[in-house]
Amino acid sequence: MSPQVLPGGTVPIRMWADPAEVEEQALAQLENVAALPWIHGLAVMPDVHYGKGATVGSVIAMRDAVCPAAVGVDIGCGMTAVRSDLDTADLPADLGRLRSRVERVLPVGRGAHRTPVDPSGVRGLRERSWYEFWKGFEELHPAVRGRSDKFGKARSQMGSLGSGNHFWELCSDSSGAVWIVLHSGSRGIGNELAQYHIEAAGKLPHNQDLPDRDLAVFLTGTPEMDAYRRDLYWAQEYARRNRAVMLALTVNAVEECFPGRRVRWDQPISCHHNYVAEEAYGGVDVIVTRKGAIRAGRGDLGIIPGSMATGTYIVRGLGNEESFNSASHGAGRRMSRTQARKRFTVADLEAQTLGVECRKDSGVLDEIPGAYKDLESVIEAQGDLVEVVAHLRQLVCVKG
Repeated sequence: MSPQVLPGGTVPIRMWADPAEVEEQALAQLENVAALPWIHGLAVMPDVHYGKGATVGSVIAMRDAVCPAAVGVDIGCGMTAVRSDLDTADLPADLGRLRSRVERVLPVGRGAHRTPVDPSGVRGLRERSWYEFWKGFEELHPAVRGRSDKFGKARSQMGSLGSGNHFWELCSDSSGAVWIVLHSGSRGIGNELAQYHIEAAGKLPHNQDLPDRDLAVFLTGTPEMDAYRRDLYWAQEYARRNRAVMLALTVNAVEECFPGRRVRWDQPISCHHNYVAEEAYGGVDVIVTRKGAIRAGRGDLGIIPGSMATGTYIVRGLGNEESFNSASHGAGRRMSRTQARKRFTVADLEAQTLGVECRKDSGVLDEIPGAYKDLESVIEAQGDLVEVVAHLRQLVCVKG
């Protein structure tokens, strides 16, 4: 699908979505972004929907500026997936016990590890340089890192899932191969850093006449931009390491279900979908924010999930510069969490997650598959952005 191009105040709006199916609020946000004086280009993914300041599912390229609300409050949120040499025929009949084993090692919701994870004691964890990483905490903005026991909380949440649309899944592909897929970000520390900088940007003089204060930006060469970049890149690294720790912990938990067998795992695939990258297009250096979008440069492997029961796609980027080498981050919501709770019942949730070992209670009702857009349509709409490598189906889903 080629993008539909809508007029914008400063740059056109390139949309890999049908404008008629996008909420008016989201269209208004896109128009506001396209009119910003620092904007270089705007690409809109097929999973687009209303968000804070900038829509979820938008890719914004700016010259010498960055908008913290266009990154989102879960800095570095993203996906990790890995294929094993297990086959679905190898799995136990009772997947509930496997799910319980994973839930024992993986804190969810607001939970954290009672004792921070010692990376040196986690078998298979490939991450290194933990001392240098945690040393970077001391350089974060004092308004955040200086709060009581903030360091302790950040350490205890390393290797935890969170809530909302975050998940851990055991899946299978069309050949029967078993995969682990997980979705999480930078947890509490990333959220607090984002909230601080969004508020700080809104107070700067050059942002006072914007149509939406949440589109406030930092400008290159200023101390505020330097502070944001420092905190942002540290939080993105926290998110990446958080997923790596969770993957190692849960790989070990799954392996314990197969005593006496050596399970082999491929190289993990990992991608952020709420983040900033410094890139160049047409000879112009730009700061690209992807909020609900993954990088899809030529050959890049990415992960596009649906919902609790509609599966996940492993994709390979085609390197389409019209989208700033980007693709969607998932199916995207078609209704708010509040709307989902009003519209659906637990009985609906049970019916829509039939065959998946997962929670089926009111606590996750807002994550019901019916609250999300059709994943197949979202994938089809970006055939010029990615090619499908594998389609995974859920067997077990763990949520906060």
